[in-house]
Amino acid sequence: MIDLPQTPSFRLDGLRALVTGASSGIGLGAAAALAGAGAHVTLVARRQAELDAVAEAIRAAGGQAQTLALDITDIAVTADAVAAHGPFDILVNSAGLARHAPALDTTPEDYDAVMGLNLRAAHFLTRAVARGLIDAGKPGSLITISSQMGHVGGPDRSVYCASKHAIEGMTKAMALEWAPHGIRVNTVCPTFIRTPLGEQTLKDPAKKAWILSKIKLGRVGEIADIMGPVVFLASPAAALITGTHLLVDGGWTAE
Repeated sequence: MIDLPQTPSFRLDGLRALVTGASSGIGLGAAAALAGAGAHVTLVARRQAELDAVAEAIRAAGGQAQTLALDITDIAVTADAVAAHGPFDILVNSAGLARHAPALDTTPEDYDAVMGLNLRAAHFLTRAVARGLIDAGKPGSLITISSQMGHVGGPDRSVYCASKHAIEGMTKAMALEWAPHGIRVNTVCPTFIRTPLGEQTLKDPAKKAWILSKIKLGRVGEIADIMGPVVFLASPAAALITGTHLLVDGGWTAE
């Protein structure tokens, strides 16, 4: 009788997850997916009322959730909150900002806002969660929602692309540093996803046509397209995956 290898578990029972940008869009989907896989999820965003609604929905579906209203661009307050409420076995950083404009028209204010949230806040949040894990002697999985624009360029997106390319480099460096502690660091890189933010671009017929011409599978993404990849990277099924990215782009970057 052959002893068949066993598929690693995709379950997250007994693990604690911190999800930022959890009040809507991809962050909400990630939180629901992690809770559905058994994780206890701490939901982070700036608006308490919206977080409460998401937490209530997760609990109604049988999951475990609590809320933590934070502006993660406040580095010190965020670090204190992570230390007080952690350690967290899983991080999904889905907080992000886009202010698209031609490079010639980019303002310093828009540059600082995008970089401040997409890169600076992401760096120090990830560090705070990693520090809690290292101090507790625990492994973990730290995931940032990056973008296909972290691997290609796009019109009117010089700053956004710069922030996401930087996230990819940051992820590789952190993965190398924290691998000895059993901490994995990866990104999920979506194409255009049908979220309240994404709809602002998709409602422009010319922009939507350009997007569909680039996505080889012929459709824009849905929030559900990101949920499985997040659970996978968070789970034991991805135990040997670190320092890399999972493109969920319908073939955009395959050219």
